[in-house]
Amino acid sequence: MTTPRQPSGSGSGSGRRQPPRSGAARPVAGRSQPAKGQPAKGQGAARGQAADAQPPKSQPAKAQPVRGQSAKAQPAKTAAAGRTPRAPQQRRPEGRPPARSQAAVRPRPKSRLPQRPKALKLAEPKRRLRVITVALSLVFSVFAGRLVQLQLVDANALAADANTNRYQNIPITAERGSITSSDGVALAATVDAYDITADPAMFTPGATGIPDAPEQAAALLSPILGVPKERIAADLHTPKTRYKRLAAQQTPAAKNQISDLKAGLEKQAGSRACQAQRKLLGKPADQGGRTRVDNECANPLAGVFNRETQKRIYPADGLAANLVGFVNGEGEGAGGLELQYQKQLAGKDGHSSYAQAGGRLVPTAGGSMDPAVPGSDIKLTINRDVQWAAQRAITDQVANSGAEKGYVVVQDVKTGQVIAMASAPGFNPNDLSLTKQSQMGNPALVDAYEPGSTAKLMSLAAVLDSGKANWDTRVTVPNRLVRAGQQFKDDVEHGDWYLTLAGVLAKSSNIGTIEAVETLGDGDQSKANQILDGYLRKFGVARPTGLNFPGETPGVLKKPEDLVASEKYNIAFGQGPLQMNALQATSVYSTIANGGVRVAPSIVQGVTGPDGKYVPTPPGEQTRVVSEQTAKTLTSMLESVVDDEQGTGGKAAIPGYRVAGKTGTANRGAADGKGYDGYTASFIGFAPADAPRYTVSCTLQGPVNGHFGGSLCGPVFKQVMEFTLKTMQVPPSGSQAPNLPVEWKP
Repeated sequence: MTTPRQPSGSGSGSGRRQPPRSGAARPVAGRSQPAKGQPAKGQGAARGQAADAQPPKSQPAKAQPVRGQSAKAQPAKTAAAGRTPRAPQQRRPEGRPPARSQAAVRPRPKSRLPQRPKALKLAEPKRRLRVITVALSLVFSVFAGRLVQLQLVDANALAADANTNRYQNIPITAERGSITSSDGVALAATVDAYDITADPAMFTPGATGIPDAPEQAAALLSPILGVPKERIAADLHTPKTRYKRLAAQQTPAAKNQISDLKAGLEKQAGSRACQAQRKLLGKPADQGGRTRVDNECANPLAGVFNRETQKRIYPADGLAANLVGFVNGEGEGAGGLELQYQKQLAGKDGHSSYAQAGGRLVPTAGGSMDPAVPGSDIKLTINRDVQWAAQRAITDQVANSGAEKGYVVVQDVKTGQVIAMASAPGFNPNDLSLTKQSQMGNPALVDAYEPGSTAKLMSLAAVLDSGKANWDTRVTVPNRLVRAGQQFKDDVEHGDWYLTLAGVLAKSSNIGTIEAVETLGDGDQSKANQILDGYLRKFGVARPTGLNFPGETPGVLKKPEDLVASEKYNIAFGQGPLQMNALQATSVYSTIANGGVRVAPSIVQGVTGPDGKYVPTPPGEQTRVVSEQTAKTLTSMLESVVDDEQGTGGKAAIPGYRVAGKTGTANRGAADGKGYDGYTASFIGFAPADAPRYTVSCTLQGPVNGHFGGSLCGPVFKQVMEFTLKTMQVPPSGSQAPNLPVEWKP
């Protein structure tokens, strides 16, 4: 055991040994004797004492042995025990090992020099460089091979895949041109709308944190868009498709409703609690991981967007709808002028592509844009006010007469322009959900019907223009006329009528017309039919009107050599192998009103292109059909139909204006083409007769409350013509009608 330290006399921590105090026993010179009963201590004990007395290295002072004491002296006995006391030990600094005394240090051999540590032998630098070079070469070779694969072998495929996933190609719909009336007011226009689109890749469980995001989104969108939720969900279950249009041409109100709903869900999903749930998605269960977030923390509309587009509207609702037409759900013309001028109205669509990440535009990633070219504006010859009057009049009369349908056409006799073309029943192109397919066409151009007595004007025009008769030529009209083994009669039973040719037209006699036409062939009915056929075709029968309207019929007219039996005779009064549309029939009367010159009808006044340049429609082609004198004579004869007491068109008279016109009552062909079923009632006329400006025709198909043209269509003609003359500020007639005699006395 280590001998306990004895405190120094002064308590100083100095390395020098302090002399004993006075009165203390001095050590005996010479070798100390061990105490009785204590073994002698060896050299090791002396070393320990010497080590305890060694000063710190910072003060290398050698311990001096006590004078007269050998290096191997034993420790002295303490004074209390009667032994020689041990000198007090010097306190060594704490933490340092005890120093050896000079006597305890082994002497070093003088011949032995201190050895230097062996130096490490380094590897050869060249060899090391070669190894590193080979290793780096192998690494770079792998990189180079991969680069070759990416840049050369798979470059096109990878680039295509990258662009597919990164770039969105969005079509830019060209603004559809408008359709306006003659005064520039829109009948069909385009307004701002929004396509509701989606990125199906943003509806996966990984993107939304819920497994049924498409279904939740469909439930929210279906009531707003009016689209079945099953259809919306099916569109959203296509994650490989980055673009789906959920609904087209939605109103700004619907778009704003979806945007507000989306913003509310996004705010709710952005709360701290919801963000904490998202951070736990995909983590292990022992770490509190989750497989989905709560429904309150999901935004199923995050992948729903809107794209600005256009919507077709019709400001006047059903006004001229049968003529203007309508567009389908894709915004393309599907009927009427919308279909006919689809290419000009639609313009040319463009497209844009942009980089996106997470459904958001990346402005710095570049893109491309091919701007759309807007469509042209179509300006019609239709006058809105006259169109409104015509549409109201025919709609009311169809309802009153119980007719299946009816149509009114108003034409400028000088220019051939159609001022109005109204049909009933009509439809509202703004809402096609309640419209029947049969109501969406334009029967004034599509229907081919047997005109009946209104066609007698063409037959008598041929007779007059050929010089075979005059207005005052006397005609004896029996109650029955047998031709080709068939009895012909008039609409009423009568005895022999003694009529002038003007009277034949005024009383609308079928028999008198047959007798007049027979004069064309001088007894040869085939020759008469050849001459009549020539005039009919010059009037425009069985020829396109030139409008090129979708579904327009050119009419029917059998060739003279193909006429059989009774067809050779009933063609003279507008039945059998002769069928026309309403505009063709109207054009016949406009030809007479225009002095015998037919002007091809037109309905488009001009077109304004994308560059803003307006190009008017060229004037209609003009064809001389009958002489001016013949036209003048026929006009006077037509006035007798309205003004004479025996005329059939008295209900078409307009106070202050001379009116020339003709009634028509024809058997209506059955729908299956076999025989007849019902009647076609009509009236066509022009005014003022002394200076004609406009022609108005009225046609009713299948009326049940009466069937005579004079009583059913005469009032419609009067209502529409009177309104037209006042609207167009046409002055009243300045002279009286000639009142040609209609009868003669035998």
